[in-house]
Amino acid sequence: MNASAARKLFGTDGIRSIAGEAPLDPSTIYGVGLALAHTLRKTTARPRILFGRDTRESGPWIAATLAEGLRQAGAQVESAGVVTTPAVAFLTRTHGFDAGVVISASHNPWQDNGIKLFGADGFKLPDAVELAMEEEIFYHASQVQISDPRCFAPVVDNPDLQADYIQFLIDCVPGLSLSSLKIVADCANGAAAAIAPELFRRLNPDGRVQVTLLNIAPDGRNINAGCGALHPECVANEVKARAASIGLTFDGDADRCMLAGAHDNVINGDAIMLMAARDLKTRGMLTGDLVVATTMSNMGLEAALKRSGIRMDRAPVGDRYVLEEMQKQNAALGGEQSGHILFPHLATTGDGLLTALVVLDLLARTGKSIEQLTADLKVFPQVIVNVKVREKKPLDSVPAVTQAIRAAELELNDAGRVVVRYSGTESLARVMIEAESEEAMRRHADAIAAAIRNELGV
Repeated sequence: MNASAARKLFGTDGIRSIAGEAPLDPSTIYGVGLALAHTLRKTTARPRILFGRDTRESGPWIAATLAEGLRQAGAQVESAGVVTTPAVAFLTRTHGFDAGVVISASHNPWQDNGIKLFGADGFKLPDAVELAMEEEIFYHASQVQISDPRCFAPVVDNPDLQADYIQFLIDCVPGLSLSSLKIVADCANGAAAAIAPELFRRLNPDGRVQVTLLNIAPDGRNINAGCGALHPECVANEVKARAASIGLTFDGDADRCMLAGAHDNVINGDAIMLMAARDLKTRGMLTGDLVVATTMSNMGLEAALKRSGIRMDRAPVGDRYVLEEMQKQNAALGGEQSGHILFPHLATTGDGLLTALVVLDLLARTGKSIEQLTADLKVFPQVIVNVKVREKKPLDSVPAVTQAIRAAELELNDAGRVVVRYSGTESLARVMIEAESEEAMRRHADAIAAAIRNELGV
């Protein structure tokens, strides 16, 4: 059994739950701190850990509780405050920390929160390391009962760390000129709201470029609420209303980015990968003429890349699995349809703000619009149906579900794709159907979803 299959606590993107409830209750959080410190002390006598968090109201007490556990086990804690997930990855690697901790639930609603762990190299901790910590975490959680996490001292933030990350972003696109662009950016009332205002002020010091920032007033409960990458139509509407050149929209922890063009059209990670791949190939930087996407990326992307002499491989869903495949093949570009884009020559993880700057730089250098750069991307009709489940029983062990999937695959054959999987962060089964025939696509998606709902649904 592989590490990810045996998980009880860590999902594909750390620990995530309703804040205050297991496994994100104070006692378990304290246990995570103890276990992480003990793991790090196997190689470092007094490990240093960097914290970063998004804007959820539960972030400060989770940070204080986690920090208490770390300190009790002999570790030191420093905090960059409200910053993006990729900021923590960057700062951990460049400032000599032994680990980085992000307190965020990404695109989830404000009631949720989570804990993501990064190693000293700026990459997410391997599955095996997280899995090895789980038994110790559960042990400590059963031994220590914390009734009120407010008894712990709050973690003090260092604003200089945030400034270092902003400078890194600027350095990634030297000579970037925004003069020909009119930009709208939706920060989702999340971590990007703490970074984007200063970033665009630095990139636009004389204020001559019109940059409109939306949803930059977080109140602890409005993160992702009807805005951001989960609702890209919001920035698309603003782009149209303001006659802007481009819209940028981020999720709660800003590790992904979606776009909107000037014609009220939403542009996802597939189109971003197409633009970036062609640009990297033109500049001789696309190693092996390869892009690593996931099982969710549209068949239209694969066809468009092939016309440019670029091949596409697919990894399981999850940016950590995309990265693993990229490292195996020394790929220079990878990502997900959801907007996680990986540029390993620039960063160790997906970074929505970095992706946005790369796209802005591409538009400025070429003088072309997003529509022009992606004009030949023919997107096959695709539908994704989410089904709430009470348990994540192996789908191939449920006859009604396997029968519905097989029927779809037989009818669609080479004219479509069927992907059915569990979410790594939520109690959901995701049914994705892609086909030339929209009628067949929806009919089979509904049939598979109904089978899952009948057998495993809440």
